[in-house]
Amino acid sequence: MTTPDLGHLITAMVTPFAKDGSVDLERAGQLAKKLLDEGSDGILVTGTTGESPTLSHEEKVALWEHVVDAVGDQAAVLAGSGTYDTAESVALSREAERVGVHGILLVTPYYSRPSQEGLFRHMASIADSVKLPVMLYNVPGRTSVNILPETVMRLTAACANITSVKEASGDIDQIAEIIRTVPKGFKVYSGDDKLTLPVLAIGGVGVVSVASHVAGTRIREMLDTFEAGHNRKAHAIHLQLLPLFRGLFRYPSPVPVKTALRLMGFDAGGVRLPMVPLTAEEEAWLTKLLRDVKLL
Repeated sequence: MTTPDLGHLITAMVTPFAKDGSVDLERAGQLAKKLLDEGSDGILVTGTTGESPTLSHEEKVALWEHVVDAVGDQAAVLAGSGTYDTAESVALSREAERVGVHGILLVTPYYSRPSQEGLFRHMASIADSVKLPVMLYNVPGRTSVNILPETVMRLTAACANITSVKEASGDIDQIAEIIRTVPKGFKVYSGDDKLTLPVLAIGGVGVVSVASHVAGTRIREMLDTFEAGHNRKAHAIHLQLLPLFRGLFRYPSPVPVKTALRLMGFDAGGVRLPMVPLTAEEEAWLTKLLRDVKLL
């Protein structure tokens, strides 16, 4: 399968909620358009930044449908259809394909901590159930399980539609090994904003970003200047934004980025339990951070 052109900057979009806690579909479409206007090449809907563990099956499908309708003719829309339940992930992925998304993201099963063989069978079962391109998502700090490079290689050999990985292990050596061994055309994205430039330097293609909600134009500039060979300028932008990359994860995500969006004029609503809003002191710290990096 030809790897789809997802571009370099994919935003893992938050899910807007109305005041009553319901999903705000209209606001989701508006946010997707805003992110594209600010430099994103693609939108990931119902990833973990989108609070996917608290969304129902029906809410996820409605979000995919609405965002595809809003921006699907302008950019790639990816659906976070992976869960810790293989059967449910298959069902969600088939629904994602039905509504017209351009690819799916499969997070490693959380809590259950499957073996590498279990990871392989889980991912392969889902990939085999659809024709959509599949992006693996490795985030052991959240799921407590790490997809090893050899398992990634095994999956690419077994499933032609597994075409990319969002790597958030934080292990540059592991990421380099994946880049070194995967087939030509397989794309490796940083899953961590603060490692975007290092991952690009070793052969990655871009980032699935959280910070692009509020600094999309500057991240776009960093990616473009690096690709053009202007490394010093890219380094300077990276260092300017590094406090933001770190700060958006000082408190449980996506609470800081949703708060930052509101402070910068786009209200995406609150968060669902077990997430809770920032305290007044925490919000004051975030406001100062946004001012320090010249976003407010």
